[in-house]
Amino acid sequence: MPDLLLELFSEEIPARMQAKAADDLRRMVTDKLVAEGLVYEGAKAFATPRRLALTVHGIPARQPDLKEERRGPRVGGPEPAIQGFLKATGLASLSEAKIQSDKKGDFYIALIEKPGRAAIDVIAEILPVIIRTFPWPKSMRWGERSAKPGSLNWVRPLHAITATFGLETEEPDVVKFSVDGIETGETTYGHRFLAPAAINVRRFEDYEAKLLDAKVVLDAERRKDSILTDAKQLAFAQGFELVEDQNLLDEVAGLVEWPVVLMGSFDQEFLSIPAEVIRATIRNNQKCFVVSDPKTGKLASKFILIANIEATDGGKAIVSGNERVIRARLSDAKFFYETDLKTKLEDRLPKFEQIVFHEKLGTQGERIKRIERLAAEIAPLVGADVAKAKRAAHLAKADLLTEVVGEFPEVQGLMGKYYALAQGEDTSVAAACEEHYKPQGPADRVPTDSVSVAVALADKLDTLAGFWAIDEKPTGSKDPYALRRAALGVIRLIAENALRLSLLKAAASALAGLSVKPTDTQKIPNDLLAFFADRLKVQLREQGARHDLVDAVFALGGQDDLLMIVRRVEALGKFLDSDDGKNLLAGTKRAGNILSIEEKKDKRTFDGAPDAALYSLTEEKALAKAIGEVKAEASAAVAKEDFAAAMSAMAKLRPPVDAFFDKVRVNDEDPKVRENRLKLLNEIRSATRAVADFSKIQD
Repeated sequence: MPDLLLELFSEEIPARMQAKAADDLRRMVTDKLVAEGLVYEGAKAFATPRRLALTVHGIPARQPDLKEERRGPRVGGPEPAIQGFLKATGLASLSEAKIQSDKKGDFYIALIEKPGRAAIDVIAEILPVIIRTFPWPKSMRWGERSAKPGSLNWVRPLHAITATFGLETEEPDVVKFSVDGIETGETTYGHRFLAPAAINVRRFEDYEAKLLDAKVVLDAERRKDSILTDAKQLAFAQGFELVEDQNLLDEVAGLVEWPVVLMGSFDQEFLSIPAEVIRATIRNNQKCFVVSDPKTGKLASKFILIANIEATDGGKAIVSGNERVIRARLSDAKFFYETDLKTKLEDRLPKFEQIVFHEKLGTQGERIKRIERLAAEIAPLVGADVAKAKRAAHLAKADLLTEVVGEFPEVQGLMGKYYALAQGEDTSVAAACEEHYKPQGPADRVPTDSVSVAVALADKLDTLAGFWAIDEKPTGSKDPYALRRAALGVIRLIAENALRLSLLKAAASALAGLSVKPTDTQKIPNDLLAFFADRLKVQLREQGARHDLVDAVFALGGQDDLLMIVRRVEALGKFLDSDDGKNLLAGTKRAGNILSIEEKKDKRTFDGAPDAALYSLTEEKALAKAIGEVKAEASAAVAKEDFAAAMSAMAKLRPPVDAFFDKVRVNDEDPKVRENRLKLLNEIRSATRAVADFSKIQD
């Protein structure tokens, strides 16, 4: 079957847009092909700085013929309905329709046959629409065509469109169409400097090979592999190790079509700057990698750059230019760092009194005081020194006002640690200045130092309580204050450090420190607890656990100790994976369903203890006895926080529950016996609630 080759050749596409653009092109074209009945075998898209390309192979040469029966009006129906039916179906007269009978009468049926079109004609129609409606985050108009109504918007000026379609064994045809005066053809262009001449291409294999000869590596993954391999080898040859950076690698692979790896150097004196600042300076300004000395693990005064050209001088001028820029940037960074060291962190704090954190939540200075107070309250609960926690909370935000953080916001917190150590602060206090922001995502490290944990919890709980108090909660996909991330951070801090902490009390304490007072101070902690429950479900789902078990545990009420909730959920999950757990869940669900039906029918509940004198069957008595024993045993195990033992106790209910449903008729003819048996079913539900609300668990 034929293959499609499409290339959109333009000026430089921003690196950050390329991967999504390639995926969008593949998705939009293949979706349209399938919608037109052209089901393909495979597709792959590519992006370089100057082109988007797509190959789709195994496309049928023609659309399938369509046959459709369309039902019309009743025989003898109104004339307007009949004329409308003829017009809609394209029939010349009713004699071309057939008559079909059913229980409602006789109806006209039109058999519509629509022959399939050549695939190349269909493709020629869909591609211009896709190009004109392509979803670039930002686009532009340019040149003379920009004055025309409906002229093309594209990310950068579009110069050529290559589009061919045909069998591998035959000469492919050009898919003929034009977009804003740009006619399709078989012509593309190689590297801007190394091979700028026009290239005629026919199919994808021919296209990719000719581009490679013209110094263009089409596949972004291949460019990344080339850059990483060459950079590692160059560093190793000089006695260094490459400091890998995946985000930077992704970016530089989108800046070059023919990557050439070179090494430059900077003055040793700049190594007095913190390594992270050197790396940020070189990365942000010149998109270069840094290297380290494998003997010491510290940065070396070298960097690796990725050029887009094989220079005749071996890259000396390119390296020299980058060295000149990096020297100037590092000089600035060194000046900022040394200037920052002259002012103590605490001497910067008065400026926070004039900086508004949020118009309803006061200044940054007020917020720091709240975090300080809350950290002191949390410290004893997490085993932290209160004085150190207060000191760390006092200084943690101060580096936001330093020159280095102003220049490189990504090193906030980290610079606080360096400045705190430089002024002689305790190591735990300094560490907390960096770590109180953590964890900032699912892959981020969780602090383990107790002082860092206390300040990190205080910072996140103050944020959550504050924005809940002013009713600025996340809605849908919108979360401008990263409150979901803050809640997940609290969960990970508690769970991964095995902390015992009442979230309700912590939230109430955070609310108490706010200057704005919500109307319902009791409702907000409970709302926050529900928010934590939702975040916990997300966390557990990502870890492969069942989120419905979180609902089953939270439904018991009064559950605000996250560590115990997690442990209970884990034990419940293991229990439900066993045969005893699965069968007990089924029995409990059956009991719950019967109770729901009968409660609705009788308009009452069946609470209260059953009357043992009304038990007439052995299975009733056995179930009642087992419920009493299991309830006591499971409750005692839960009280000791031994959830595995509680689940083992629950397992003892399975045989009597199975026997009860096998032998006992719940809806007995005697109303008293029926009521008693329904109360016994309610006791099953009550017994299982010692560990979880089984009604919340999905089958």
